[in-house]
Amino acid sequence: MPLIPEEPQIHESVPGPRVVPAAGRTAPTPRPVPGPRPAPMRPGNPGPRRAPAQAAPAAPQIQLIPASAEGALDAADEAVDLLLDTGRAPGEILVLTTGAPHPWAAHELSFGEASYWAQHEAADDVFYAAADAGQVKGRPVVVVAVNGGDASVAKALPAALGLAGALLIVCGDPQRVNGLLSAGV
Repeated sequence: MPLIPEEPQIHESVPGPRVVPAAGRTAPTPRPVPGPRPAPMRPGNPGPRRAPAQAAPAAPQIQLIPASAEGALDAADEAVDLLLDTGRAPGEILVLTTGAPHPWAAHELSFGEASYWAQHEAADDVFYAAADAGQVKGRPVVVVAVNGGDASVAKALPAALGLAGALLIVCGDPQRVNGLLSAGV
């Protein structure tokens, strides 16, 4: 039987409802059902939803305690005492020196490097290290004693800023420290 041009040919593989005609009747031609249509993309449409941008962590607060190179270690020790007295946990504090090592660091290093760095990893006490020590990990509070080491101070302050989570305390000559801080630290 030839097809009439108005009747579309429906193949068995076409998805859709299967209508079995009753005996003696022909099946109705399925018609498209109106329904929601996808909205066309408009200019400026952001596409798939993205997660909201995460706020960048706030830069640590910087405090300067004026001290000479000879008095920087004492000023750093006083800053640590004040931090502990105001409720900071000892494991939250890292003290860095730009010149001679802090006496505590020198004492602990006398027991060997492995023991010394294990104390740093444990993070249960104030830790003292050279500002240029490569194994140092950040802590919420970093205190820098600018006690010499002229060549390392310019590197020590940016590194200390990167290690400090909430607070960076610098004990040193204000003119020198401010000059380095304003130069891009």
